[in-house]
Amino acid sequence: MLYKYNMNKVLSDDFIFKAIAHETRRQILDLLQKKGKTTGQLCLDLPKLDRCTVMQHLRYLEKAKLVIVKKHGRERWNYLNALPIKRIHESWINQYSSIPLDSLIKLQSRLQG
Repeated sequence: MLYKYNMNKVLSDDFIFKAIAHETRRQILDLLQKKGKTTGQLCLDLPKLDRCTVMQHLRYLEKAKLVIVKKHGRERWNYLNALPIKRIHESWINQYSSIPLDSLIKLQSRLQG
């Protein structure tokens, strides 16, 4: 059971990395950073893309759980879900960001010793 859980986590991390690998999807996440927007508003913010393309990117972000969609009448409101990004930051970036600092500290102590 533990192995299955870890595999699901790895697969979901891969999906998140793939989702944020595309420039347009990162743009959409940036647009949603401060407040939710309707799909129509996002289309206006991305004038070089047609509505179908924006919707495809939104669906991918939704599958990666980076965007939460709420329907109000005929409107689709899209909201940023930063929790998956925070989880990746904690498990990957924090882990590797301390490596250069540790190396510099060791180098400094060797030079002084």
